[in-house]
Amino acid sequence: MYGLSRCRLREREEEVVHIFWIVYTFAQDVTTVGMVTGNTKAEAFYSMKELLKETGGYAIIDGGLATELERHGADLNDPLWSAKCLLTSPHLIHTVHLDYLEAGADIISSASYQATIQGFEAKGYSIEKSESLLRKSVEIACEARNTYYDKCKDDNNKILKKRPILVAASVGSYGAFLADGSEYSGIYGDLITLETLKDFHRRRVQVLAESGADIIAFETIPNKLEAQAFAELLDEGVVKIPGWFSFNSKDGVNVVSGDSIKECISIAETCEKVVAVGINCTPPRFIEGLVLEIAKVTSKPILVYPNSGERYDPERKEWVENTGVGNEDFVSYVEKWMDAGVSLLGGCCRTTPTTIRAIHKRLVSRRSLFSSSSSSSHH
Repeated sequence: MYGLSRCRLREREEEVVHIFWIVYTFAQDVTTVGMVTGNTKAEAFYSMKELLKETGGYAIIDGGLATELERHGADLNDPLWSAKCLLTSPHLIHTVHLDYLEAGADIISSASYQATIQGFEAKGYSIEKSESLLRKSVEIACEARNTYYDKCKDDNNKILKKRPILVAASVGSYGAFLADGSEYSGIYGDLITLETLKDFHRRRVQVLAESGADIIAFETIPNKLEAQAFAELLDEGVVKIPGWFSFNSKDGVNVVSGDSIKECISIAETCEKVVAVGINCTPPRFIEGLVLEIAKVTSKPILVYPNSGERYDPERKEWVENTGVGNEDFVSYVEKWMDAGVSLLGGCCRTTPTTIRAIHKRLVSRRSLFSSSSSSSHH
């Protein structure tokens, strides 16, 4: 159904010339506008800055994937979680991606957060099949982007419009692979070393990076050690696209392992390939304080995509009802987050296209102010 997407063909061309572009595919004449992202800090940082100029100073990340897949009828009671749908119902993933694009998301994340070669092998799949499923996750997102652009040709809806859209390849932590909730604790034990983590993630990250994604989203990073592993993998040079680092917190002060948020962000700050840093899968009430701390130690764009505030029970493998905030309350935080320095924002677990649509509406005035100030500064 999805085939060999235009994204993959583009990636192969990039390997030949040894440089890469973040490409925005536009509808009808398939005109593309690229931003060179090189190996120097200035060039890597420049690309995200350019995206933000294109999107009015702020970009919208999509919302929760698993909740929406379940709403569409998927059964995710499996160690693979949302990645199970790559095997059973890829059309649902395509549908959810499209829902988020129609709600106003500028960045959609692939269904690969809990997709690992080791996890697929544990289910009896070969390495080849495992790698093809990783590629498929990115290809589905790219196909959804193409479907969206096709829709733009005939629809005058205010959100449905031609705009730059990035596909982010989602990479969950080692704890997410364990499927025991340890991405919410960051406690891996003494046997898990820096080299263990690098070896665990290396091939997966490489395959995702070569599948046509524009950026890698290293998400829900629970400790400093794993951040260091991701940074060193990016510095090895086998990954040709940039990444973002996003940590999670349960106390509003440190990341979930107890490591300092400033120390974690500092690791990302020194990595040339990291083009944005921030927080995800964290209750909304903690975000503002964390962002103010992050802003003290980074010059990179700051992103946030919190969860709804509900508490996850790792033993029952379900979210505890009535512990979070509704869409209206969630979106009420948006102005504070932007005032604190956030420029990329969206939602994580238990947020929906309705959440993203509400964020999009909140951003209209901010974006128009940015566009006005940008145009006046050029006169």
